[in-house]
Amino acid sequence: MTKPLHEEPDNAAVSRLLPRRRMLGLGAAGAFALTGFGAAHALARDASTGADAVEKAKAAALAFSACMELTTEQMEGPYYLDYELFRSNVVEDRTGIPLLLVLRAVDAVTCEPIRHSAIEIWHCDASGVYSGYTDNGNGGGGTPPTEPPGTPPTDAPTGPPPGGGGGHATPTDDLTWLRGIQMTDRHGFVTFRTVFPGWYAGRAVHVHTKVHTGGTRTSEGYTGGRTCHTGQFYFAEESVEATETIAPYSANTARRVTLDEDGIYPGTGTQGGLLRLVHDKRHIERGVVGHITMAVDPEATNDGDLPPGGPAPTASPSPSSGA
Repeated sequence: MTKPLHEEPDNAAVSRLLPRRRMLGLGAAGAFALTGFGAAHALARDASTGADAVEKAKAAALAFSACMELTTEQMEGPYYLDYELFRSNVVEDRTGIPLLLVLRAVDAVTCEPIRHSAIEIWHCDASGVYSGYTDNGNGGGGTPPTEPPGTPPTDAPTGPPPGGGGGHATPTDDLTWLRGIQMTDRHGFVTFRTVFPGWYAGRAVHVHTKVHTGGTRTSEGYTGGRTCHTGQFYFAEESVEATETIAPYSANTARRVTLDEDGIYPGTGTQGGLLRLVHDKRHIERGVVGHITMAVDPEATNDGDLPPGGPAPTASPSPSSGA
């Protein structure tokens, strides 16, 4: 019998869908930005090929020995689909600026990498649309906004719900692009090849994530355990601005919300999910590397049903970092 789950080939037209059978809760987490990369133009070049950029990001993370605080727990949003899409390349047929995400999960108390856990991502495409919900659009279209980014919106969003509260939206299609899950290696790393997200009414540019611990990957998917963290990754305003005149982002007429305007981003930098981005500032279209380490409580369970700015779960104090 064909196994329902497998490592899918890159850019599969449509992935096989299967609801997760035993995925429980969500939980506490934290993040910090990696440092110590080489020249930005070299990493931007590597964003399209992957190999060198991944190794540089991993080396920088492993060289950093300090423990991190748990990040603010954030809401799941209405567009999560519990499909088992085990793959590192989630692009499928989407176009946009290449984005290489290098993500790491560590235990916030012991500072040790969380091995054989699962890190999941999902986000909208350059036009601000989520797979599974293409009928919802992005709230754009028609006449481009007359006010520049940074001007508080005066009209109600007409596209995807802006925050992620209000329950789970009913899917409108079976498309799967820009969604995937990977098992962490012995150092706690996963890598995803995707495209730089676009924007839609009411939200700053972001990527959703979950970290699942305590379970195992089997022929039926990731079974057992819990979801110990649900968060969102964010992008510096300078980098998002650089995408606005580049196709296909230039065709997105939805009014873009800045990071400072966003009602979900907790405003705490990397602790709240702000990615460290590396790219050629003159040619962002060549590719972007985004990297972060999430410090999580692997025993925590939370369901991600939080209001904007809701309290972060607590965890035991972190020990002093080593030299």
